[in-house]
Amino acid sequence: MKRCSWASGEYLCPYHDHEWGVPIHDDQKLFEFLILEGAQAGLNWNTILMKRLAYRTAFDGFDPEKIAQFDLKQVNELLLNPGIIRNHRKIESAIRNAQVFLKIQAEFGSFDEYVWRFVDGKPILNQFQTLSEIPAETALSRQISKELKERGMNFVGPTIMYAFMQAVGMVNDHLVDCYRYNEINEMEQQR
Repeated sequence: MKRCSWASGEYLCPYHDHEWGVPIHDDQKLFEFLILEGAQAGLNWNTILMKRLAYRTAFDGFDPEKIAQFDLKQVNELLLNPGIIRNHRKIESAIRNAQVFLKIQAEFGSFDEYVWRFVDGKPILNQFQTLSEIPAETALSRQISKELKERGMNFVGPTIMYAFMQAVGMVNDHLVDCYRYNEINEMEQQR
């Protein structure tokens, strides 16, 4: 089977084959990717995937209600946790973003309703033939980034938000000759 060329190795290959680009409409999973994409800033995605299970444990299964309540004691414990990225700004960002996430849920009924409205509830189906065609950010990711920042989130820049959009299936950026491209398009048609 032909895959996107970046999908190799113990973590990236299964992630590509089972998760990347699959439309997600579950708030807790959307929050998980929001936190993980922010944690990735300045690093590579493979590093984050290697630490994903430790993140799930350290961040209470990515429960935004619990994370929004984290205090200085929990921040200090996280800074000592070798299983995660021990960056003070990224840890505090996860807490702040959880608080804003809950406000968005209250306002829109769900984060899913909020974020998917940017694409009218349907994934953007790109038709890239090479990795070099895939943008790092788009006008839409800049718009989402700007709005989330205005609401008080951080580590949600345009590049991070485009990676988030790819991860949660708001865009299908599998290359057209990748076996997952058509599979993902069919998933959406069956929804």
